[in-house]
Amino acid sequence: MSIEVDYRFPPGIEAQRQAKVIAVGQTAGTWDDRFVHREDSLKRHLAEVVSVETDEQGYSIARVRFPELNVENDIASLLTMIFGKYSLAGAAKVVGVHLPQTYGRMPKVGITGIRERVGVRDRPLIMAIYKPALGLSAEDHAAILEQVADAGLDIIKDDEIMGDLAVAPTLKRLEACRRVLDEVKAKTGRTVLYAVNVTGTADKLIEKARLLVREGANALLLNVLTYGFSVLEALAADPEINVPIFAHPAFAGAMCASADTGLAYSVVLGTLMAHGGADAVLYPAHYGSLPFDLQEEQKIRDNLRSRNVFPVPSAGIHPGIVPKAIADYGKDVILNAGTGIMEHPDGAAAGVRAFFEALERLQNGRSFELETLPAGALRRAIEKWGKL
Repeated sequence: MSIEVDYRFPPGIEAQRQAKVIAVGQTAGTWDDRFVHREDSLKRHLAEVVSVETDEQGYSIARVRFPELNVENDIASLLTMIFGKYSLAGAAKVVGVHLPQTYGRMPKVGITGIRERVGVRDRPLIMAIYKPALGLSAEDHAAILEQVADAGLDIIKDDEIMGDLAVAPTLKRLEACRRVLDEVKAKTGRTVLYAVNVTGTADKLIEKARLLVREGANALLLNVLTYGFSVLEALAADPEINVPIFAHPAFAGAMCASADTGLAYSVVLGTLMAHGGADAVLYPAHYGSLPFDLQEEQKIRDNLRSRNVFPVPSAGIHPGIVPKAIADYGKDVILNAGTGIMEHPDGAAAGVRAFFEALERLQNGRSFELETLPAGALRRAIEKWGKL
């Protein structure tokens, strides 16, 4: 089995030569006569340049094939091999990583499991974010959850910057919100997922996640790129952590935004997350509030779905985007809204209802033009945020 990686070099770079440097320097390296007796073994570890092509912009795309025996079936050793030292060498960007289906981890829960847990199989899921991000008490979180859960919300998550802070410690937030989740379950039979942000140093984070699950957490949020892919993999492998893991893209821009260095968003948020064990992955939608490339978004979506991982387009999602989002994604998508729910003119519950009104209106083939909308939550949302 082998691993193939696509490197993009800007005009003026000798792509064939640099690809060869990567193939040799990132694997066995060179050797002299002292190791001739080991030559057959050493050659088994060498990568090879498969092809070099030029795209429409004049960039060179070189594909290098690496032996799978050089890595440990994880993301950390993979990244070290394909771009570790060479990432310091100058202009080159990893734009594609092609892994065997067996490489890494499949999600424990994924699309099918998340749908089973919330009991929804025939429509997109609606997800909210606690806002304001910081400064709320644990009871404030519970009060917000009560509003949106009663309105039919499927999933809510902590903001990624909400850590285990004195104003609302993680266990206190979970305790307060768990009471609401239990009440909703008893009253309606519905399960609402609350993705609690799990944080801490490496020696404590896994045990904290286990504790949260023991205390009733039914989903976790992880800032994978700041805490590390190894943490994601450890959470995904742990039998005690039997809840979906929602992967947040914080820090992705530092790794991916440059045109000529780093890694493509579709590699980091698509391929690596999908092979690292995430159950759902958040990333910006190209029509949201953060600049994002449509083709990269589509690659992320397809890479995730190929391994049963839920795509979660985010950042600036509001009810007026629903027709475009469903056209792009169909039903297997989680629509994640922060201000698009929490800052609805009539309150957070109305923000949730506006999304469900949008889904129903779309299903019935009705217009989203403002003058055609009846009074209600969706109309108020379109008046505030408009539509695509």
